[in-house]
This record gives sequence, structure tokens and C-alpha cells, in this order.
Amino acid sequence: MARWQSLPDSLSPDSRLLVENLRIIKQRSGLSLAGLAARTAHSKSAWHRYLNGDQFPPRTAIEALGPFAGVDVPCLLTLWEAAFRADAELRSTEPTPCPAPQAKIPAGRNRRLEQVVIVLATTVAVLVPAACALYLPTPATGRPLRESPASCRGETCQGHYASRSGCEQDARTESTVTHAAFAVRLRYSASCAAVWAEVRTQDDGARKVSIKTGPNELLASYSGKANTGGSSPMLAAPHPRPAEACAEVAGRMACAGLL
Repeated sequence: MARWQSLPDSLSPDSRLLVENLRIIKQRSGLSLAGLAARTAHSKSAWHRYLNGDQFPPRTAIEALGPFAGVDVPCLLTLWEAAFRADAELRSTEPTPCPAPQAKIPAGRNRRLEQVVIVLATTVAVLVPAACALYLPTPATGRPLRESPASCRGETCQGHYASRSGCEQDARTESTVTHAAFAVRLRYSASCAAVWAEVRTQDDGARKVSIKTGPNELLASYSGKANTGGSSPMLAAPHPRPAEACAEVAGRMACAGLL
């Protein structure tokens, strides 16, 4: 087992949770930093910074690391999204120093800020899964690393995303349909009393995802850059029937539902 250095106190709780997960996954993979560098587009020194909390990891690093330990990548991306938002919010609340002719930003902090800016500029729509096939690695206590009560229920969930509201924790797939290179799932959370649509596709092109129940319908559009999935906002629903989840990818439409 590698001996990791202590994480910086400046990390937000979400960023700390992400890095701790990355460390566990790296250990499970059995790969050294050099081994990670050889199998990904990120250097040994970059992985050292990511795993020690010195630099916020880009999305591509998360997508590359997950498969090595058999971890569901969308699950891991949920943590990455939360950490990214927390990191951005933390920086937005930091006081702005007075201008000084000779003022310099510490090199380590500058690299991390630059990385956050790059990720923000290249991420158009963050893929947030409605549910995960696997739990992320667990600590010695045996408890899931991330589990908290849902922040909404019924009408208060309407228009919000399941991943950001905690509704994906007990979500189940009620109906699935596969069409060509993509699949659509109707998702339901009993704790949130809400339904939503989810799409998985091999095509990174533009797509639309919608959920409909009764006269109500909500839709989300994705540009598709570096993304192969997406979900609609939630609709309040005490039961998954009747509801219909649809997705349009490259002009092709498919729907799953319990009408």
C-alpha cells in the first residue's frame, strides 16, 4: 500500500473525497504512476499532482483511470462534477487582493487555477448518471463513500437533475429501449417521487433527452462535446407509470416508458 502525503487543507470536502477515491482506484489498479502515464494521455508528474491534491484533475484523467479498477466511470464522474463545482465556488468567494506591481501567484496554485479554467472552457454539458452499476470504493468502515439524503421530493424536485439532488441513490430503471448506437432508460426514485430520462450513446454528437408524464414534459439538450450520455430534468411522479423517456440522437428518436 502506497504512503500518500497529507492532502492540502485548502481542498473542499468534495475535492478531498474525489482525490481519496482516485487514490483507492489507483491502488486497486496495481499500476505505478509511470504505469498510469504509459496507459493514459497524462504524464507521471501530472498524476502525482492529481493524486496529491496539488492540481485539479481534468475530466479526461477521470475517464482514463476508472476502467483500470473496474469502477463505473459515470459514477466517478458524479464525484468529479461535485468537486469541480465546489472548487469553482470556493474560488469565487476568495477575496480579491489589492493590485501590487510585484505581486506573484505561487506556481502550484497558478497551475491548479489554469487547469480549472481549461476544464470550464471545454466542458459544455457534464454527464451526470442517474444511477451507478457499482458503488465507488469504500473505506475501512464498509460504508459507501458518498451517501446523503435527497434534497427534494415530488414537486420540489421538478426541473432539477437527479444527480444534483441525491435522487440517484435509490433510482431504478423502469424501462429500457435500444436504438442503433444509443439506449434510453426511464428512471424512477421512490424517495424523491420523481422520474427522468437517461441516454447512453456511442455518438458524441448533439442530442436531446426528454421526460413526459401526463401533460407535463421537460427536455434537456446536449452539444455532445466529449460526452456520450445525458439526462433530462426530473418530473414529479408518485409512481413511474405512466411516464415516457425519449432521446433524439443524430436525428434518430427512441422512447422507453410505462404508458
